[in-house]
Amino acid sequence: MISHNFTFDSGLFGFFYRILRPIEWVMTYVMVYCHKFLTFIGFSSGSNVAWALSVVLLVVLVRLLILPLFIKQMMSMRRLQAIQPQMRKIQNKYKGKTDRASKEASSREMMKLYQDNHANPAGSCLPALIQSPIFMTMFYVLSAVPYIANGKRAPLGAFTVKVAKEFEQTQIFGIHISDNLTTAQGASKIVIIIFIALMCLTMFYSQFHNTRKNMPRASMEGSQYRMQKMMAYIFPVMYIFSGVAFPFAVLIYWLTNNTWNLGQTLWQVRRMPTPGSPAAEEKEVRDRNRENRRRDKAGEPSLEEEALTKAKEEQVQQLESGVSHQRQQPKRGKNKKRR
Repeated sequence: MISHNFTFDSGLFGFFYRILRPIEWVMTYVMVYCHKFLTFIGFSSGSNVAWALSVVLLVVLVRLLILPLFIKQMMSMRRLQAIQPQMRKIQNKYKGKTDRASKEASSREMMKLYQDNHANPAGSCLPALIQSPIFMTMFYVLSAVPYIANGKRAPLGAFTVKVAKEFEQTQIFGIHISDNLTTAQGASKIVIIIFIALMCLTMFYSQFHNTRKNMPRASMEGSQYRMQKMMAYIFPVMYIFSGVAFPFAVLIYWLTNNTWNLGQTLWQVRRMPTPGSPAAEEKEVRDRNRENRRRDKAGEPSLEEEALTKAKEEQVQQLESGVSHQRQQPKRGKNKKRR
């Protein structure tokens, strides 16, 4: 049983979501066209799994659109993580110094460090800020569907009362897509609990893997590192409380989004690790083994054999150079005759 008023249309939430109305309007049409595409390729029309898959397709489309922002964010964070040891040195250098001259000197050294390494602290935050309204809009649209279907809220974009009813009455895994943990019955509650658990697990492992593998070893100490590890545990726990009240459609969206995030994190850590991190060391070993296998197939010496040969050649050159540049000692016999 849903409440009479849609909470997100009033108060502070209502103010923010009215600003985002154009994006909400576009998203409803995207979902409707995704549903039409799925029915075109063979899925049944009306209330069916195609609506649940349209939520998944919406997440995929949005994530593809903001993929360039993610890559920009990833590169910025990678550069910032790589210079954290130098940042810590500067912070320790001016630790406890509160006079104006010390603060200005600390700022200058920090800015120079950013410029020398092409790092921008705002660069890692800006893409996330741009992504936030998109995800807020998706959450709002999916939460508004039951209210539109029951006539408690005006239609939104392509989500007319008829479309909203089709969406709301869709069942997947035996549960209505608009149900939450409090309205679901019997085995449906277990399905929702499994989805919430998967949401927490994917989010936790994404953060835990990134913290454990993709941070420079020099940064794996101190209060900041402990705080990051703690956040990897706290955020998934917050999902448990919010997931209880969210409609199942929102859980589908969130699980899809978290799964995408996990895939991105695994790819990033493996292919583009932060310099000096355990993942970077593992990549170096993988790259070396790959090059040795290529050389073995081509009948060429391995990297280790090539390095050993080069070291021997340099040793021989040093010995020869030492002999040729050895100072000639005076002969005593000749000196005695001169006397």
